[in-house]
Amino acid sequence: MINLETPRKFRPFIKQAHQVAEEFLRANSRKYDLAEHAYPKELDLLASLVDGMGDSGQGQGAGAAGVRRDDADENDKGSKVNNGTNMSSVLSIIEMCWADVGLLLSMPRQGLGNSAIASVANEEQLERFKGTWAAMAITEPSFGSDSAAITTTAVKDGDAYILNGEKIFVTAGDRADSVVVWATLDKSLGRAAIKSFLVPKSLPGIRVERLEHKLGIRSSDTAVIVLDNCRVPAENLLGNPEIDTKQGFAGAMATFDNTRPLVAGMAVGCARAALEDIRRLLEDAGVVIDYDRPVQSQSYAAATFIAMEADWEAALLLTLEAAWLADNRKPNSMEASMAKAKAGRVGNQITLRCVELAGTLGYSETELVEKWARDSKILDIFEGTQQIQQLIVARRLLNLTSSELR
Repeated sequence: MINLETPRKFRPFIKQAHQVAEEFLRANSRKYDLAEHAYPKELDLLASLVDGMGDSGQGQGAGAAGVRRDDADENDKGSKVNNGTNMSSVLSIIEMCWADVGLLLSMPRQGLGNSAIASVANEEQLERFKGTWAAMAITEPSFGSDSAAITTTAVKDGDAYILNGEKIFVTAGDRADSVVVWATLDKSLGRAAIKSFLVPKSLPGIRVERLEHKLGIRSSDTAVIVLDNCRVPAENLLGNPEIDTKQGFAGAMATFDNTRPLVAGMAVGCARAALEDIRRLLEDAGVVIDYDRPVQSQSYAAATFIAMEADWEAALLLTLEAAWLADNRKPNSMEASMAKAKAGRVGNQITLRCVELAGTLGYSETELVEKWARDSKILDIFEGTQQIQQLIVARRLLNLTSSELR
């Protein structure tokens, strides 16, 4: 049975994460929003603390965790409930993004690429790439949400692969020391031939072309990366190098089973911040929010707040469910997409509605709610747009393939 209460063993850690978020990330939120592309050097110390907690076991998986089911003990299935790295990562991310999404995305060694490594790398690779800060490069100029449309190529040449292509919207692409690049081994074989490669940025042939100026998450760098005959060691292909047409795209897509709940957690944390702030502003203005009275008998502002809170609660529960399933070695692909779809949409809707309810305060830099509204939009877009998530959920529910339901 799923229990989505915060596990007792995580409560001290979550309290600590909230304290860090409040005293450091929230305190520096506006500073680095205004100083776009300036690296938040204070994050180095914070990342070292997270690394130390993880190494000592105190962090309970604070870092980028992975969805791994191949190492599950068949005898343990259904015998006990696990609350592990996926749940603790989501809970800590909610706290961090209650403070600042962009600064969370700028944390060294906690990139989306690190989640990809944790999800699909073999045991030897996990040990070899330990300590790297990995960005994730999927999107290209020719496509957005359809990851199967990748045109970046990887051609085997002796003991290496030669990578060629261009990647856009790479989060932490400039600051990270390596990039997980998605490329195809053979375009004629379609989705099954898409693999991910760990590409150190020290290699010849990989370069950052430019940094993007953005609506939100300005404290996080977003880069365009070009691969020009970049020679990558063959052992840097993450996971199984064999092309399995029966498995199709499942190997590469396993990464999203992990990263989508994390992004959902980001949206949940950002929306919670907006809800707490607008409640304070409404109460200061004399608005009474009464849970014991029907919403139709309350003011518009109070009724709107209660409706937003209900939507937020649904997003939170879906996010925790997806993380719980991953920790318990159960399929969570549909639930990960459901969580991402719900949290991404309502997170953005909540922050925008909070701007509306706050009036002139909501549109000025006096309050952070205007920043949260800008930051939240990307959470409905990256790691698969709202429309893509709904399509994935529909395919799972109807038991249809991607070719049968487009």
